[in-house]
Order: sequence, then structure tokens, then C-alpha cells
Amino acid sequence: MRFTSLIVELVRARPRLVAWMVTLLAAAIWLIVPLVLYSSPPGDLADVLAFGREYVLGTDLGPPLAFWLADVAFRLAGNHMIGVYLLSQLCFVLAFWTLFRLGQLIVGAQQSALAVVLTATIVAFGFPNVEFGPSVLAEPLWALVLLNTWRLIGQGRRDAWFAFSMNTGLLLLTTHAGFLLIGLVIAFALAVPRGRAALASFDPLFAVAVIVVMLCPYLIFLAQSNPGAASSLLAGLRDWQGLLTRWPQLVGGLVLALAGVAVLSIANSSRLSSDPEHAPVIYRPPVDPLGRQFVLFFALAPAVTATLVSAIFGLDDVIGGAGTVLLMSGLATILLAGDLIYLRRQRVLRVIWTWIIAAPVAFLFAVTIVDPWLGGNEVKTMMPAADIGAFFGDNYFRRTGTPLAAVAGDPELAALIGYSVSRRPHLLLDATPERTPWMTLSKFNETGGLVVWRAADTAGTPPDTLLKRFPGLVPEVPRSFSRYLNGRQPLLRIGWGIIRPRTTGSATQ
Repeated sequence: MRFTSLIVELVRARPRLVAWMVTLLAAAIWLIVPLVLYSSPPGDLADVLAFGREYVLGTDLGPPLAFWLADVAFRLAGNHMIGVYLLSQLCFVLAFWTLFRLGQLIVGAQQSALAVVLTATIVAFGFPNVEFGPSVLAEPLWALVLLNTWRLIGQGRRDAWFAFSMNTGLLLLTTHAGFLLIGLVIAFALAVPRGRAALASFDPLFAVAVIVVMLCPYLIFLAQSNPGAASSLLAGLRDWQGLLTRWPQLVGGLVLALAGVAVLSIANSSRLSSDPEHAPVIYRPPVDPLGRQFVLFFALAPAVTATLVSAIFGLDDVIGGAGTVLLMSGLATILLAGDLIYLRRQRVLRVIWTWIIAAPVAFLFAVTIVDPWLGGNEVKTMMPAADIGAFFGDNYFRRTGTPLAAVAGDPELAALIGYSVSRRPHLLLDATPERTPWMTLSKFNETGGLVVWRAADTAGTPPDTLLKRFPGLVPEVPRSFSRYLNGRQPLLRIGWGIIRPRTTGSATQ
């Protein structure tokens, strides 16, 4: 007897509902997990907030849009991280819904819903998506660019030019990888007849004008910025031996992120089913040959070029983010499966999909809870950010009579204090002050601030490098903090000292 599950019937009858269910389920999981598990921001999120509060046109971390949005979300949530976590998941939802709309135009709604289900198993859309930044914001913007590119080239809709130009401008204001991705769009358009026909009008000129206007402030910033960062980046071009090592590692990371897609594809193979011809079928009409070329090109070209560029310039991660370059992988898998997709061993497929979705959550809990006991390693998200910010903000105010205006010293601790103190002081990276042009050493000594470091002894002796940069620094008694899960780690001991402001009178203790 043929068995058809409720999920299969929903895919056939309500594919839009299935796409929404999968997307919102994954978004809810990765909104709840950090709120329950994290006591301090993951990854570089504290730096993102520190840079975003300054609202500068650009930094060495790239274009400014993601940093500005992170600060806006943080402020709207009452200086709480839930705003930034929610922003990350809104980006995820927009990216997947746009992917469904694109797939709907090429392979139909039913198989597009299956593409969304497959794409949700890619690891890059799991816990790395919690760390909001340029790579997370680039995912929905790249999806919108691809959707409007297909409307222009595949459907010949001239009214999509304005949306394409806006999406492109926002993508270029988010990440430098946007220039690489838009270059691939232009290459595809020039390679196919319908693409060349779409470019043979005045519409692309107006689109270019809109993009240039949007980028103008950032382009001015790039023209006025220090060329030293660019020369150090170009130094990686000479490291060909490192290229041969890094590129396979980056490619291997992307392949590993696609393991869930591969496992589901193998589990659905006809060789593993005793009655393949009796499995329920998800049908689609024949695909436009240009649509096939479009999907396969943008499933492979961004991953290959991004990993090559990252390896050439010696980057540790894929430029643009793994989620961005792998966005079309699920749709490409569905496209290659054929016009008729048989869903064999439905119960097994449901169990495998559930475990793949749950695996990153289990891994995160294991790293966060088990690792401090077994390995004794410090887990960044277990730092008591609220306690640290409250202690140093209150002590600085009581000793000087003014709110904490700036913080320097250990970059990780300084960024943590910069976001957790209620008045949000400026961050100064004193070892590399060119990275924080809004606060110089001379200005820091003028306005006053807090200098922090990891104390190696009970006296709280500052490192020699800090004493050279802050000659009048007098260390206070170190403050010890208990992490929310210490395990086998010692207490977190923070040394600190105050640089009193010169422009205002200081209050006695």
C-alpha cells in the first residue's frame, strides 16, 4: 500500500505554507538558543556593536551598513542583545523566503518548497547565523539580487531594474564580497543572449547611477583611507604555497557544511528503497534551459571564486560568508533531481532531517556546557558581561564623577565593557589605534577612561605595553568574576586602572 505522509501532502497542496513552517521553525530555534545559553555576545558581535555605535562611513572591517543596523537593533531593544539576535533571524527569514520565490519562478512552488527544506540543513544557516555581521546581512541581499536578476534576464521584466539597483547598492554597502558577486552577475548576463538583450537598453545606465549615488560616501571614505591596510592585504598574493594549503581547507569546509544535503539525497536514493516506483512524486513542469544554467552557475561560481579569493589573500574564512555562497545549493540539488522527485522512505527522511536540524543545537550545548569541564577552555559566551559592565561603569562614575566615556586595553574585555555599560563608552584599540579613528590616545588621556587587562597576579600589574602607552596608569585591586559556567577554569581576574579626565573635576571616592 502506498503511504503518503501529511508533510508530502502539504508540499503538494500548500508549498508556500511548508516553506514558511521550515523557515520560521529554524529562525525560532536560533532566536531562543542564544537567549537561553549565552551570557555574552558570540564571535565578534561585541566588536560589531562597538564599531556600529560610531556611525562612521567605513572601517577596516568593511562597509558600514551591517554595523549601523546592529546598533539600531540594539538600541531599539533597550540595549539588549535580543534586538541583534532578532535581526539575525529576520535576515534568515528574508533570505529563505526570497529563495522560495526564486525557486517558484524556475522549478515551481512544490519543488521550491523542497529546496527550502534542503537549504535549511546547511550548517552555515545554523549557529554561525547568530553572529550578526556583514556575512549574515549579505545573505538576504544576495538572494534579492539573484531574484531580480532572474526577473530581468529570465523573464525580461524591465520594471525589476530599480529593485535590482537598490539591492545591489545595499549589498555593496554590506560586504566587499558584494563586488565579487555582482561581477559574477555581470559575467552571466554577458554570457547568455537574453542577458545581453537585457543590458542593451538605457535601463542599466540608470541602475548604475543609483548604485553610484548609494556608494558615493563609502567610495569617498575608501579614497581617503590609509592605503597601508590594502598593501598588507596584497602581500598575501605572493604566498602561493599558503594558497595551495588554504584553498582545499576552505573548499572542505563548504563541503562539510553541505553534508546534510548529501545525507538526505543518499537516503532518498532508489537503491535503498524496495519499492521505488510506489513512492509519492513531486512533479514540476519542464525547466527553462536558461533557468537550469542560472541555478547551476550561481550554485557553483560564488563558492569557487570566493574560496579562491579568500585563499589568495590569506583569509581564514570564506569572503562573504558560507551561507551567502551556498545559498543556491539546495535549489541546485532539486534541479538536478529531475522533473519527477520521488520521496522514498519518508519516515527515515523525516528523522534524518530532524536530527540534522538538531545537531548544531546539540553541538553548541556540548561546547558551551561540557567543554569547560573536560577541556578547561574558556567559552566566550559564558563571560558575565552584565556583571562586568555594571561593576566597571559604577566604579568609574563613583571615582571620577563622570560617566565612563572610553575603554581600552585588552581588546576582548574592552569590547565587552563597551557594549554592556549602560552609557556605552567608546572603544579604543590602543595597540592599533588606526582601527578606531574616533578615539585616539591623546583624546583618551584628555577625556579619561578605563584601561583593562587580564591580571596574571593578585597585584594586578599591568603589561609593559600598556604602561608604555599609558604612562600615568595606576593599577587598582584586580576584580575577579565567576563565569556563568566555570567548570575547571579559574576565576576571571581582570586588572584595571583609571585615566582621570582632565577637562572636568573629578570627585573623591
